Amino acid sequence: MSSIDLAEPAPRTETGQPVLQAFGLSKQFPGVRALAGVDFDLMRGEVHCLIGENGAGKSTFVKILAGATQPDSGEILVRGVKAEMAGPRDAKELGLAFIFQELSVVDGLTVAENIVLGSEPGARGRFDAQSATATARKILLGIGFDTLDPDMRVGRLSTAEKQAVMIAKALCANADVIVMDEPTSPLEEQEVRQLFQVIATLKQQGKAIIYVSHKMREIEEIGDRVTVFKDGAKVATLNRAEATPRELIRLMVGRDLGDIFPAKDRQPGREVLKVSGLSGARIRDIDLSVRAGEIVGVAGLVGAGRTELLRSIFGADEVVHGEVSVDGELVPANSVRGAIRSGIGLVPEERRGQGIVGVLSVFDNVLLPWQEFPDSRRDNGEPEIVARQAVESMNVKTPSIRQRISLLSGGNQQKVVVGKWLTMKTRVLLLDEPTRGIDIGAKREIYKLIHDLAKSGLAILLVSSELPEVLGLCDRILVLNNGYAVGELPGSASEADVIELSMLHGGQS
Repeated sequence: MSSIDLAEPAPRTETGQPVLQAFGLSKQFPGVRALAGVDFDLMRGEVHCLIGENGAGKSTFVKILAGATQPDSGEILVRGVKAEMAGPRDAKELGLAFIFQELSVVDGLTVAENIVLGSEPGARGRFDAQSATATARKILLGIGFDTLDPDMRVGRLSTAEKQAVMIAKALCANADVIVMDEPTSPLEEQEVRQLFQVIATLKQQGKAIIYVSHKMREIEEIGDRVTVFKDGAKVATLNRAEATPRELIRLMVGRDLGDIFPAKDRQPGREVLKVSGLSGARIRDIDLSVRAGEIVGVAGLVGAGRTELLRSIFGADEVVHGEVSVDGELVPANSVRGAIRSGIGLVPEERRGQGIVGVLSVFDNVLLPWQEFPDSRRDNGEPEIVARQAVESMNVKTPSIRQRISLLSGGNQQKVVVGKWLTMKTRVLLLDEPTRGIDIGAKREIYKLIHDLAKSGLAILLVSSELPEVLGLCDRILVLNNGYAVGELPGSASEADVIELSMLHGGQS
């Protein structure tokens, strides 16, 4: 893959008339103003970022562009011509492609079959597999994924590779506008860099990109312009020089948040969690400890074993050697129930798939472990009171604890996932990507919550792909590579220190 400097915008192939424009887009749902008179324009060879808190109107705007939602008023112009987006097919025919967090690939088909899906080559109803493979290979080469085998089943690919397939599919359909909605949420740092290289290539090819993200660093790095949404309205459109993180936050939340991370004024106490020689399928001989009131971060590149370490401590991944103890007492190996009874709670990286039960209410979700482990409850009071106290202590914004949890914002869902462990005698909290897919305002709330939980005496072990998050929250940082612990750094370390340790020390083999 060619090296492309993203510090400056890639040159645009065309200037002048926007490839996409929106005028006065509005949408009202019962009791909710989702969009209010939004104007927008997108140029060729540009990355135009959309940012705003959850519920600010970004998703409604994107759904209108995709033809999935009809506006109450306003109009859309594509290449200067008024467009009628009656459905997704119209958007596709006009050269718009959409890559959402939930990737719409078909795992059972090959890479080539996915890329040409909807534009299949052939004659008289017969699929030309050879032509499909040649087309896929040419497009993949153009975006720097030439090592990806067109004949491989997509189900075997990584998330980053599946994203590349979706981008290639958009190019196969001759899309001029590509909309990416939180594309890096499931990616590791190395995969993010790869995606950014692809985006730089698309810009040089003259493609126009709408990029929706909550991550300030990404917007600062790849955005040419940034449009800020708040309460359904467009607050401002800024160029790269104006779009500083502080200014974007001020526009998003209507106030200056100041320092986003709380001061590290905790006083760690006794050793609570001790891990000795822990080994499993993806981790090797890990030693670590976490004290009461302390936040220890786990950093490393993709495949380093961070998530596997947390899951092994929690008994969800098999441990073949080593031991875990809490307050000096051994935790039963390979037993989630044993870990919970020992006072360990896990907030998993995949909130929707592993952290919540979307069809159940807030009440049911927050009481899941409380109902299952009566001998480990913090309080044996009435379920209604216990649930309400947990929700209130987490400052969960919900009209009722009987509200279905899937209707809450990502930040409030995450508060529920954390809050359920506070109904238990939890002494160790394992946090895996605690702010993934959460907007900046909610992130600040989660950061303060994590800080306060540690300050109250919990021992916290935290994994995050965002290095500023690890450095901003943690007292110490354990760096993993290839399943091995390759060093420990203080919380005052720099990003360069962490990256150097994780990349230059490859662990044992």
